[in-house]
Amino acid sequence: MEQTIFYVIIGIVVFDFLFERVLDLLNSSRISPELPEDLKGIYDQEKYKQSQNYLKANLRFSMISSTFMFLVILAMLFFKGFAFASQVVTGMTSNNYLQSLLFFGLLAVGSELISLPFQWHSTFVIEERFGFNKTTIKTFLLDKLKSWILGIILGGGILLFIQWAFQKGGSLFWLIALLGIASFIIFMTMFYTSVILPLFNKLTPLGEGALKDSIEDFASKAGFVLSNIYIMDGSKRSTKANAFFSGLGPKKKIILYDTLVHELETEEIVAVLAHEIGHYKKRHIYKGLVFSLLQIALMFFLLWWALNNPVFSQSLGASSNRFYMGLLAFGLLYSPVSFLLGIGMNISSRKHEYQADAYATSYRYGKQLIQALIKLSVSSLSNLKPHPAYVFFHYSHPTLLQRKKAIEEL
Repeated sequence: MEQTIFYVIIGIVVFDFLFERVLDLLNSSRISPELPEDLKGIYDQEKYKQSQNYLKANLRFSMISSTFMFLVILAMLFFKGFAFASQVVTGMTSNNYLQSLLFFGLLAVGSELISLPFQWHSTFVIEERFGFNKTTIKTFLLDKLKSWILGIILGGGILLFIQWAFQKGGSLFWLIALLGIASFIIFMTMFYTSVILPLFNKLTPLGEGALKDSIEDFASKAGFVLSNIYIMDGSKRSTKANAFFSGLGPKKKIILYDTLVHELETEEIVAVLAHEIGHYKKRHIYKGLVFSLLQIALMFFLLWWALNNPVFSQSLGASSNRFYMGLLAFGLLYSPVSFLLGIGMNISSRKHEYQADAYATSYRYGKQLIQALIKLSVSSLSNLKPHPAYVFFHYSHPTLLQRKKAIEEL
């Protein structure tokens, strides 16, 4: 039985890799040096050519990096690399919890060492070449250090909690794990900008002026309780702009990238925020949270069954049932389920984006929202003509042209 599961895992890994490369090739088939008719007035010829070169560079880089990682995973599977790592950690300690921490710690270190050159190339070669990178070597290294520390604390804590729930919870494992992870997600949703974000970025309260007055005026009209508006120093890493809401209930905060404030006009920024407020008014955040928790509940229910079957651990070369090996095997086998659920999430998310656009348009911010989306897309050299198949499987937002058409029809 373990051999069957092993080859199912191989099949999933191979299919996933080939499927993603087919989607990349479909996207690359849309690359053209000539400015399409429907993009005239959005891109000029030179800027469009630059966007196509940026797309080609990223597609080529993705092909190389994903192929390399694919070969590493296959090597680990065929040459019993995971089983070797298991032998190493069981030789170091007999404590089940420490074994899990050490096992995934070894995999994390190995993965980081392999991916680090690719991350460096993406930041300091590709992003630098197209004028996006503002990250210094010091910032890059500090970000890495902070991410590692957070990974050890949060990732290690979650791993230990799930193992404890499995060993102590019996048939109630999935429910105990769900309640614990749900509490963690809600906490992070409410306090991310207070606890995690300041470790990486500086948040400065938006000063008095026309922008703050316009934002507060719209929030008042929309009946949206607002007290915290911050400017984030996104320009320390990239020229790309963004804005987002964080928190639930009275803990809501608006975060504006400094690059966004510099790039857009006041009315355009308000239009972007009107869109975000639309998500709250339509209760998209809560709907998304509920859907995510239902997915997590399903995952933990299936995980409980998998961890109780030694063949999952043995399929990766373990001589006996090991929690961490069963967890790893389950993660590889669960990826098709996760992929299918992700398609549903993307379909729902795209629908919600249209609804949030409609909300902003109902306050007569449709024109300004289109202008803002065009500016942000052009400045980030976005691919405005992706292949429909790639959009279906991967895009959580409609394309700019789809959103522009929908807003204009309203």
